[in-house]
Amino acid sequence: MSVLVTTDSDFENQLKENDKVVVKYFANWCGSCKLFAPKYRRLSDDERFADVVFLDVNAEENETARKLAGVNNLPFFAVFKNGKLVEGVPTSKEDKVVELLEKLN
Repeated sequence: MSVLVTTDSDFENQLKENDKVVVKYFANWCGSCKLFAPKYRRLSDDERFADVVFLDVNAEENETARKLAGVNNLPFFAVFKNGKLVEGVPTSKEDKVVELLEKLN
């Protein structure tokens, strides 16, 4: 699966239409966000997470989506199940993101 870039206009629809969603919140100036992007794409292709939708949200441009997850630092990752926030964490460590994804199972 690929990573979908999402904005406030379709963020809530993505949460409603998909049972399991992970979101990477980023900013264009965030170096750690850019460095993590290839890892995030690789995780989106991982068979363990085939039923999870991977979203990218620019935290600076999408206030509604940012507030839904309580973003307080970047990069920030949040997992949603059945439209509800399960957990969110600021991290640039792949193992922490995998832990989040595993909470969706």
